[in-house]
Amino acid sequence: MKNLSIAAALMLTFATATAQEQTPATAPASSAATAQPAATAQPAPVAQTAQAASDQDKQYNKVTQAQIPADVIKPAVAKYEGYALVEALVASDNSEYKLVLTKDGKDVTAYFKSNGEFIKEVTA
Repeated sequence: MKNLSIAAALMLTFATATAQEQTPATAPASSAATAQPAATAQPAPVAQTAQAASDQDKQYNKVTQAQIPADVIKPAVAKYEGYALVEALVASDNSEYKLVLTKDGKDVTAYFKSNGEFIKEVTA
């Protein structure tokens, strides 16, 4: 019963969160080009580059909290207790979920496989 109460309270927290829109900061193109000479730029490691390309290729669609399976909600609630759900997305192939969460003004994006397995966390 205690677990049910905690899950219900956390789901209520997720449900009452409001979506926050962020506008990306833009810098003049000329300052970005002159900030670092091309000769000193370090290439990204191959593993990171491959992962970034994989993330960029994956398409996500918005979903409501009610559409997130319990297999994903349970580990998310356990790992991110006290966080509010800002946005939930599912991969177009339904293989994973992307949850944007916030707590104390800090945003976190958590990725979970559709079976609830934690993939990674990205902080903003």
